[in-house]
Amino acid sequence: MTDQAVQAAAHEIGRARLRKEDARLITGQTNWTDNIQVAGLLHLAVLRSPMAHARITRVDVSPALERPGVVAAFTGADLAGSLGSLPCAWPVTEDIVLPDHPPIAVDEVRHAGDPVAVVVARDRYAAADALEAIEVDYDPLPPVLDLEAALADDAPLVHADKGTNRCYTWPLATGESFEAVRRRAEVTLKRRYHQQRLIPNAMEPRAVVVTPIAASGEYTVYSATQIPHILRIMLATVTGIPEHRLRVIAPDVGGGFGSKLQVYGEEAVALAVARRLGRPVKWTESRSEGYLATHHGRGMIQDIEVAATREGRLLGLKVDLTADMGAYLMLVTPGIPILGAFMYPAIYKMDAYEFTCTGVFTTRTPTDAYRGAGRPEATFAIERIMDELAAELGLDPVELRRRNWIRHEEFPYTSIAGLTYDSGNYEAATEKALALFGYDGLRAEQRRRNEAGDTVRLGIGVSTYTEMCGLAPSRVLRDLRYAAGGWEAASIRMLPTGKVEVVTGTSPHGQGHETCWSQIAADVLGVPFEDVEVVHGDTRSSPQGMDTYGSRSLAVGGEAVHRAATQVVEKARKVAAHLLEASEQDLEFTDGVFAVKGSPEARKTIQEIAFETFTGHDLPDGVEPSINAETVVDPENFSYPHGTHLCAVEVDTETGKTQIRSYVCVDDVGHVVNPMIVEGQVHGGLAQGIAQALFEEAVYDDEGNLVSGTMADYLVPSAADLPDFVTDRTETPAASNAMGVKGVGEAGAIASTPAVVNAVVDALRPLGVTDVRMPCSPQRVWQALRSARGGTSEETAGTGPARSGQSGQAARSGDLGQYGEEGSA
Repeated sequence: MTDQAVQAAAHEIGRARLRKEDARLITGQTNWTDNIQVAGLLHLAVLRSPMAHARITRVDVSPALERPGVVAAFTGADLAGSLGSLPCAWPVTEDIVLPDHPPIAVDEVRHAGDPVAVVVARDRYAAADALEAIEVDYDPLPPVLDLEAALADDAPLVHADKGTNRCYTWPLATGESFEAVRRRAEVTLKRRYHQQRLIPNAMEPRAVVVTPIAASGEYTVYSATQIPHILRIMLATVTGIPEHRLRVIAPDVGGGFGSKLQVYGEEAVALAVARRLGRPVKWTESRSEGYLATHHGRGMIQDIEVAATREGRLLGLKVDLTADMGAYLMLVTPGIPILGAFMYPAIYKMDAYEFTCTGVFTTRTPTDAYRGAGRPEATFAIERIMDELAAELGLDPVELRRRNWIRHEEFPYTSIAGLTYDSGNYEAATEKALALFGYDGLRAEQRRRNEAGDTVRLGIGVSTYTEMCGLAPSRVLRDLRYAAGGWEAASIRMLPTGKVEVVTGTSPHGQGHETCWSQIAADVLGVPFEDVEVVHGDTRSSPQGMDTYGSRSLAVGGEAVHRAATQVVEKARKVAAHLLEASEQDLEFTDGVFAVKGSPEARKTIQEIAFETFTGHDLPDGVEPSINAETVVDPENFSYPHGTHLCAVEVDTETGKTQIRSYVCVDDVGHVVNPMIVEGQVHGGLAQGIAQALFEEAVYDDEGNLVSGTMADYLVPSAADLPDFVTDRTETPAASNAMGVKGVGEAGAIASTPAVVNAVVDALRPLGVTDVRMPCSPQRVWQALRSARGGTSEETAGTGPARSGQSGQAARSGDLGQYGEEGSA
C-alpha cells in the first residue's frame, strides 16, 4: 500500500462519508424482494376479513379455482396441518394469556384484515381477481374496542377460550412507596394521556419470495425483513421445516421503523404453499392491505401521578398503563410497554417510583414495535407532566428540569428504575440548545403577544430525554423473560489481495451499515475505505446474528466489527514480528503499517501481511495461515443517548392551525462514526415524532373498521409540512463499549413528540387549555379552545372548522378517537 493510500485510510471514524449504498439505491440498481424473478414463479393473494369479529361458518374456495390462471386456493383449515401458531417471543409474566395465532384464521376472525383464505395464480393480477370468487359466511360477534370496557366482567371476549381480555399485569416498584411520598408531598398532579395508534409507512411494502429445492427439502426465503436470523428460527418453529434447511435473505430493504421486526403470517403461508406445490411463490402487500395487516404501533392510556415539594423537587412518580395488544400477541407485542417501564423516571432524581402495565386484547390489528418501542411513550408522559408541574408551581419549564436532573458529576448513576446510566451531561446539552434556540428572546416575544391578545399564539415546548438502547445485555433480557439474547456477531476476512470483507449479523434497512462498518474496519485496520466490503442479511453468508432494532446496530454490532478488526491486527502482529525479525512489543501499528520502533524503514503493511499469510511460506511456528477473526459481543449495559429538544409553534386560535416556527435539538450520542448519517437519522426521527404530535392516527369506527386505511385518510407529513431543523451535538462517550458510541436511530422520534405537544399547550395555556390530545389537528385544537371557553359538548364535538388550510392537517371522521374521553382541556 502506498503512503498516499495509507494517508487516505487514516482516521475514518468521525468522517462525513457519503453512503456507499446510495448510488445503487438512487439509480434503481436495487434488489427489492418484489423485484426477484425466478422460473416458474407463482403469486399469492390473501383474502381478508371485512369484519372485526365474527365466527367463520363457511369458506368455499372452489369458485376461485375456476378463474383463469389460478393454480390453487387454500383456507386456514387446509393449511392447519402445515402451520403452527405464530410466535410470541416475549411472554412478560408467568401467567400471561397466550392465545393461538393461526397464520390464516380457521374458526374465527378477530380484526378487520385477518386472513381467511389465499389464492395462488400465475400472475398477481389473476390471484387478486380470483379473491372475489371466494365465498365466506360470517356470524358477527361483538367488537371489543374500548380498553377499559374490555376489562369489565361482562365484556365480550376476543378469545372466548381464555375467559378474559386481560393479557397480563406487569408491576414495578422501587424506592419508597409512592403512598408514603404522596402523604408528605406539598403538590400532587394527576394526568391522563393517550398514545394513539400509529401505522408504519415504510417506503417498501412487505414482501416475501420462497424458492424450494424439492429434492432436498431446502428452501430459500427472501423477505423484506429487519430480522433474517430471528425469522429463520421462527419459521422453522411454525412450519416444522428444520432450521438448517432454511436460508433467509433480506435483500435491499426499504425501511422498517419496527414494522419489519416481525414474523408475519404471510411469510409462513408462502413457505407452506411453496412446500406443498413445489413451486416458488411470491407475495407483496398493497398499501391498503398493509394498513390492515402490518402491525400498528403505540396505542395506550397513560395515567400519571407525580408528587413534589413546593420548590419543585420531585418526590415520586406513579404510572398506570392500559396497553392495547390488539387481537393477537405478535413477536414482541407484550414487551413493548415494558421497555418503556424503565424510562418514565427519565433523567430525573426521585424517591419513589411505581409502575403497572395491563395488556388488553381488542379486535383491532395487533400492536408491536414502532420506532422507539415504549421509550417514546415514556418520554412523552414524563415530559408532559413536568410541564404541567412547572405551570402548577409557577416555574419556567427548563428551571424545573434543572432542579431535578442528574448532574454530570454524578455519573455513573443508578436511576430509581434500576438502570445504571453510564455517562451524560444534561446541563451542557440544554445550555447549547437554549443558546441556539434563542430561548429568552422567544419567551419575551411570547409575553408581548399574549399581553396584546394576539389571535395567533406563540408556544414554546421543552423536551429533555434519555433512552435505553443498544438492546443487548443477554442476562438482563433473560430477567425480562425475553426469549432471545442480545449479543451480536461479526467477522473480518482479510483477502489475499489486501481487500477486506466484513461479515455482520446486523441487517440494515436504511441506516447505512455498509458505510459505517467500512469506516470502522478501515479505521482499525488502516486500509482504504474503498477496500472494505460489508456482507449482511443472508443467513448462509452471515450465519450468526441478532439483527437490527432498538438502536442496537452500532453499539452492539458496530462494536463487534471493531473488536474483530482489533483481533485481526493482533493476529497480524505475530506474523509481522516474525517477518521483521522483531519482538511483538517492539512493533508500532499506525495507519495500517507495522514498524519497528526506532527503525521506521523496517515496515510491513497489514495488507502485505494478509498476502504473506495466504501463501503460508514463512509463518511463525504454531501460527495458522489466517489472520481472519470472528467475535461475538454481549455488552454488560445498554447505551444511553440523551439530549434537549426545543420547539416553537404558532397556533391560530380562530382556526386551530398549528405551524412549527423553529425546532432546535442538541443530542449526545457518544462518539460519532459518520456525522452525516447521524444527522440524517435525527432528521428522520424528528419527522416521525412530529407526525405523531400533529398528523398521524389510526382511527376505527364503532364496528371496528379501520377508517383511516389509505394515505388519503391517514396523514403522513411531507417535507412541506416540516420545518427546517437546527441540530447539534454534545459528546460524552459511552462506557459500555470500547468505541464510546450510543444509539441514534430512535432518538429524534422519542424526544420530538412531547416537545411539539408541550409547545401547543404552552401557546394555549393562557386561554385555559391544559391538554390537547394527539394528533393536535386543527379540529382538536379548536375543540380544546371551545371547551376552555365553556362551549357545549355539541359545539366541541363537531361544529369546528373541518379544515384549517394547513397542509396535511385535515379533520378526521371519528376524530374523538377510540380509547375513552377526549380530554382536550
